[in-house]
Amino acid sequence: MIVRLSEFDNCFYVGRQDKSPPLTNKMMEMEPQSAPTPKKHSKKPKYSKFSQQELPAWKPILTPGWVIATFTVVGIVFIPVGLASLFSSESVEEAAIRYDDKCLTEMHSENAVEFIKNDLTNKTCTTSWIVERRMQAPIFIYYQLDNYYQNHRRYVKSRNDKQLMNPTSEGDTTNCYPQDKTNDSKPIVPCGLIAWSLFNDTYRFSVNTNGVTVNKKDISWGSDRSSKFGSKVYPKNFQVGGVVGGAKLNENTPLSQQEDLIVWMRTAALPSFRKLYGKIETSLEVNDEVEIVIENNYNTYEFGGKKRLILSTSTWIGGKNPFLGMAYIFVGGVSLVCAIVFILLYVIKPRPLGDPSYLSWNKNPGLLK
Repeated sequence: MIVRLSEFDNCFYVGRQDKSPPLTNKMMEMEPQSAPTPKKHSKKPKYSKFSQQELPAWKPILTPGWVIATFTVVGIVFIPVGLASLFSSESVEEAAIRYDDKCLTEMHSENAVEFIKNDLTNKTCTTSWIVERRMQAPIFIYYQLDNYYQNHRRYVKSRNDKQLMNPTSEGDTTNCYPQDKTNDSKPIVPCGLIAWSLFNDTYRFSVNTNGVTVNKKDISWGSDRSSKFGSKVYPKNFQVGGVVGGAKLNENTPLSQQEDLIVWMRTAALPSFRKLYGKIETSLEVNDEVEIVIENNYNTYEFGGKKRLILSTSTWIGGKNPFLGMAYIFVGGVSLVCAIVFILLYVIKPRPLGDPSYLSWNKNPGLLK
C-alpha cells in the first residue's frame, strides 16, 4: 500500500491504481451544484370548519309528530290572519268612475285623438255620483290608467337623478333624449320622457252643491321628497317645445314640493296602475250627491288607454285588496289538510322510525376533519 502526500492540503491517495488527480476541497466547491427541487403547490384548500361544513348546526329529525304539529300551527295562525285581512279589505268603500268615454261628445267620439290634441276644444265635462255607503274621512282620490306601460325600459331610464337633486347639475341631461334640451340648446329641468308625460287631468268636487277642498299635501313618499328631489332645484324650460306632453310646472316652486310630479315619476310596474291625486278630509254620508268637474286633458286615446277616477277609504291593511287575505286562507287551509292527511297515514299505516344514532353526523361526528 502506497501512501503519498500531495501538494494540495487534505488530499491523499489510498491504494489508488489510476493516475487521475485527486479531488480537493477547493475543486469540490468549484463544481456546479444541482438546483433544489421546487415544492409542489397543492390545490387542497386550507382546512376550516366553515369550508368543510362542520360548523355547529341544528339538524332536526322530521318525525311525524313534528310535521303534523308544524302544519297544524301554520293553519291555525294563517286562517285567522287571512280572515281578518279579507274582512278589512271588504270594509273598504270604493267607487270607480270611468270618464275617458263619458267626456267625449257624439261629434268627437269617432275622432277622439283629434279632439284631445286640439287646444281650442272645450275638454271640461261634469259627472255626478250618489254615495251608496258612508265613506269615512280621509277619502283618497286616485287616477287609474289602463294599457299604459310605464315599465318600458327606455321610458324608465329617461330621467337624470343628479339633475333632479343637485342644482349644479341642471345642465346634465344624460339619458333624457329626446326631451333633454330645447330647440336653442337650453337644458330642460326636469328632463326626460317621464317628466314630460306628466298626468294633467284635473278634478273639482262639490257635495250637495257645496265645494270640497282637495288636499294635495303629503301625497308622495317622504323619502322621495328628501332624497330624490332637491329643495333648491327649480323647473326650467319645461314644456316649452313644440310638442307638449302633459302638465306644466310652477317655475317658482322647487321640485321637492312638486308632489304631483314626484308621484308620477315613481313609475308603475304593471300596465294598469293607480296614482294618488289628493285627499278629501270630510266624510261622505249616504245619499250625498257628489258632482265632479273633470278637465279631460290627458291623451290616452292614441294608444287605446282608459282613464278612471277612484274614490276610496282605507283601513289598517290599506285599500281594497282581497288577494292578501285569500292567500293567507289558502296557505292555512292547505296546511290543515296536510296535517289531517299525515295524521291518517300515521294512524292507519304507521312506519317504525329509524334509530337516529346511526346518522352519519351522530355516528362519526369528526369523520370529515
